[in-house]
This record gives sequence, C-alpha cells and structure tokens, in this order.
Amino acid sequence: MSTVTAPPADPAGLREALASLETVIRGKPRQVRLCLACLLARGHLLIEDVPGVGKTTLAQALARSVRSSFHRLQFTSDMLPSDVLGVTIYNAHTQEFEFKQGPVFTNFLLADEINRATPKTQSALLEAMQERTVTSGNTTHELEAPFLVMATQNPIEMEGTYPLPEAQLDRFLMKIRIGYPDAGQESEILSRYQGGFEARDLDKAGIEPVSRETLQAAREEIARLRVEPKLFDYIVAIVRATRDSAAASLGASPRAAVAMMAASKAFAATEGRDFLIPDDVKSAALPILRHRILLKPEADLEGITPDQVINEVVAGIAVPK
Repeated sequence: MSTVTAPPADPAGLREALASLETVIRGKPRQVRLCLACLLARGHLLIEDVPGVGKTTLAQALARSVRSSFHRLQFTSDMLPSDVLGVTIYNAHTQEFEFKQGPVFTNFLLADEINRATPKTQSALLEAMQERTVTSGNTTHELEAPFLVMATQNPIEMEGTYPLPEAQLDRFLMKIRIGYPDAGQESEILSRYQGGFEARDLDKAGIEPVSRETLQAAREEIARLRVEPKLFDYIVAIVRATRDSAAASLGASPRAAVAMMAASKAFAATEGRDFLIPDDVKSAALPILRHRILLKPEADLEGITPDQVINEVVAGIAVPK
C-alpha cells in the first residue's frame, strides 16, 4: 500500500470535516482531532470538563460532521431506562404489543451530563454501546451504523451525580478534556459572538458534512492500515506497565490495548499516513487510558493523577525502532 497525503477514503471530504470542526471550536486542534479519530475508530466519546468550555458544542459539531441522525438527551436523576431505550406498549387496534423506539435509535446520541442519571439508567446504555443492539423482552433490535455515544460530564459538581462505574467507563474509547482557551483565543470567541455566531445554530457554522458512505469507507480503509509487529509489543508493554504502577490499584485491561491500536490507526489516518508509528501510540495513550486506571487511595491523597501515571509509564517504555 502506497503512502498517501490524507486519510485514504475520500480524503477531501474528511479534510473538510476536520477543518469545519476546527472553525467551531477555536484553538483546540488536538481535541478536534481526537474527536474525529474516535469517530473513525468506531468508538464512543466521553468529554469531561468544567462548564462553559464547549463540551456540548463540540459533541454537536462532531455529530453534524456526518449526514446522519442525531438525538440529544439531557440526563437527570429521574430519567428511566425506557426514556433512553424505548418501551413496549399494547396497541388496542392490532391487539398486539409494539416496541416504541427510544432516542438511542439514532446514529449520534449526545448524553449530556450523563453522571446525573442513576446507575440503573446509565447501565441501560451498556448493551447499546458494546453490542450495538437493544433488547426488549425476547426481541433484540439492531442499531443502525454508525452509532456513537458522546457523553459529557462535569468533574467538579458532585451533588446530585452518580459516578460512572468502571464497566461503563470502559465502554468509552476515549475520555478527553477541552481546557480553557488562552487569552487571544478567548478574545476571538468574543469577537465571533459579536459578529453573530450562535453555538446552538451549528447549521450556519460552516460545517461541511460527509456522507455515511464516506465515513464507512474511511473506517474500512483505516482498519487495514499497516502495523508492524513491534508496535503490537509496544502497545502491550504500555498497557501491562499500568498494571504494575505503584500508584495504581487497577491497571488497563486487554480491551484497552485493542482500543489503543484502533485509536492509533485513526491518528495515523488523520495525519495522512497508511502505516502506524510509535508517535501515534503515544498520542493515543492519555485519552485511551486515563479513565481505565484506578489510583490507590494514598496516591489520590498525594495529588497524583492518572495522566501523571500514564506519562511516567510511556516515558519508561523503550520506543521501538
């Protein structure tokens, strides 16, 4: 396979999608590239950050980058699983039970403030995220591809929230943070709003969506990207080292290794390569592993973060040549 200068399948469309996303979230090219890589790698995305930095806007913009269906759910403590999945009701006219599909039957589901829902409602998404199916009674319903859950949560507001369990977190391919813009970027944001920009009206934000066929073709091409055996060993070495970290009580699972490979290939494609290099793996380490590591209580008290543990692990693993 020859080296290319853009993602192999319809590169112009994907380049335009990336450029369009960057016009919505100014000054955050890495976060935008992470979101696009998550979409290309067939994963789900968790965006965690403080209020007002553009979590919901970024998720909505990602959904609008592909011509497909989109639903937004504002998660609350009184939400029931049927509010997400749907409900079986009795039709008096046909005298039969019918399944009414819920908002999860879409291509892009924005689960806003997901940690405000109870564990019972959170768990309703597990089958959909892992198997891409929804089971109601004795019937299993397939979800249409592509299917991507984009969830947001606020890390500092703990009242009235239910932390996501490890099994739920593990279903998210990536966990990213947006962060505050610098002074110049923040001034540009004010200038854009002064000029009439409205984050809720993303249809006018200049986003050039690609077709679902283009996305599927890109995904299939990315899955075939060349990976040298040494890079398999490199990924495994990083994942296994998280389990041996003195600060971690639980390291990353084999599923994390599979996720790292998928995300690394997506990073390579967004950089215009049809082969993997160690830098792709390094780029995937933080967003793939930070939500899959549990710290020991004493490490948490010392202010050690999962990101610090991952950075130390990556720095300690020899880079293959």
